[in-house]
Amino acid sequence: MTLYVVFTSTSGNLSLSIIYHHLLNTGIFIYLFQYLSIMVRFSNLSLLKILLENARTPYVKIAEMLGVSEAAIRKRVKKLEREKIILKYTVEVDLKKIGYNVEALIGVDTDPEYYLAAIEKLKDMKEVINLYSSTGDHMMLLKCWFRDSNELSLFIKKIEKVEGVTRICPAIILEKIK
Repeated sequence: MTLYVVFTSTSGNLSLSIIYHHLLNTGIFIYLFQYLSIMVRFSNLSLLKILLENARTPYVKIAEMLGVSEAAIRKRVKKLEREKIILKYTVEVDLKKIGYNVEALIGVDTDPEYYLAAIEKLKDMKEVINLYSSTGDHMMLLKCWFRDSNELSLFIKKIEKVEGVTRICPAIILEKIK
C-alpha cells in the first residue's frame, strides 16, 4: 500500500488530493481517499489597497495579483459593498488640467458653542470639496480647490466672516506623494 499526496492548481486555488493506491493481483486500483480544498487566503486590506490605487482595476488582474480566482474577487467585493465597507467608487482628478492650480487643506477652529453652526455653513460652500471634523491642531479640516492664490485669499476672508471662527490655518498642497 502506498500513499501519494498530489497538489494541483486551478484558477489560483490549491487542491490537495490524497490518493490511496491499492495493489491487487488483478491490477492497480486508485481510490480517492480524501479530497480537501485549500483556498489561498487574501485579506480585505490587500484588496482594498488595490482598489484605492485604481478602482477600475479589472477583477481578473486583481485575481492574478492576489493569486486567487476572479470569482473570489467578485464575491469579496460584493460582500464588502453589502457590509458597507466599500461605500462608493470615486475618481482622482488632475486639477491643473481643469484649471485649478491651488489645492489647500485649511484648518479651522471655532468657539465650541458655534462649532455645529460653522460646520453647517462651511459644508455648503462651493469651494469646500471635503470637510472633516478632527482632533489635534484644528477642530475642522477643509480640502479646497482654487484657480489661483487670489481665490484662496478671498475664501479665507469668507471663512473669517463665519460666526464663531477663531482661527484659520491654510496649507497649500505642493505635491501628492502617495
